[in-house]
Amino acid sequence: MHFADYKTILSPKNGMNIYRGCTHGCIYCDSRSKCYQMMHDFEDIEVKRNAPEILENQLKRRRKQVMISTGAMTDPYIHLEEKIGYMRECLAVIERQGFGITLLTKSNRVLRDLDLLKKINAKTKCVVQMTLTTYDEALCRLLEPNVSTTLERVEALKILRDSSIPTVVWLGPFLPFINDTEDNLRGLLNYCIEAKVKGIICFGIGMTLREGNREYFYEKLDQDFPGIKEKYIRKFGNRYECGSPHYQRLMKLLKEVCKKHDILLHGEAFAYMAEFESKYGQMALF
Repeated sequence: MHFADYKTILSPKNGMNIYRGCTHGCIYCDSRSKCYQMMHDFEDIEVKRNAPEILENQLKRRRKQVMISTGAMTDPYIHLEEKIGYMRECLAVIERQGFGITLLTKSNRVLRDLDLLKKINAKTKCVVQMTLTTYDEALCRLLEPNVSTTLERVEALKILRDSSIPTVVWLGPFLPFINDTEDNLRGLLNYCIEAKVKGIICFGIGMTLREGNREYFYEKLDQDFPGIKEKYIRKFGNRYECGSPHYQRLMKLLKEVCKKHDILLHGEAFAYMAEFESKYGQMALF
């Protein structure tokens, strides 16, 4: 790890990334792509020095409270968070300043901060997003080797459910020839139903590949899935979007299940997470 100095931590759209790089080891990770101009080794995590203080200064200058989001580029609950603790400090800042939070993770480490998540949710809105990729635990260990297994994440979702914290699940990626099956999708959807998730986001049945993450992905395919790399090269060449041949059938199934169980899907889930709510303000009406 190494520290770097930043003047701001929030993007114009209120996105926040405390860390750059990741140690989860997911074989399909788009954040490895060269287009993001990460000038250090991906596993050599860059830490934004004094991130909580920078965040507090920015929030104090905001004219109105909004939802803060984090986790789009780097999971806020990577292993280093146990040592640095910046995510917990940032949550405390967000709670003090009365802002909302929506965070995306693959780690049950999020439960460490359950007390702060509850406090934020009592004032406004806290939404925890969790990525689920495969129902098969053994396959999960190959695709996402250094992070909580799918079952561990689902147990975290249930604890969040019981704590009245809304959750949204990102389904995918669905890697062609590996986990783009009906059994996998049904298994993941059953988990979502059990956890009573508020919404599901799925950009399609497939994955994306570009310079940087393609080379790493192919290296891991050769290591753990012999012969699959050649199928990708023949089928997709250098395409960015690598869609599953089962796309139509599986997306139809996804939409049917979400409708049946009143689960927000895609744009509806995004709109829900973006909407800031002041529960103090709602109480004041009465």
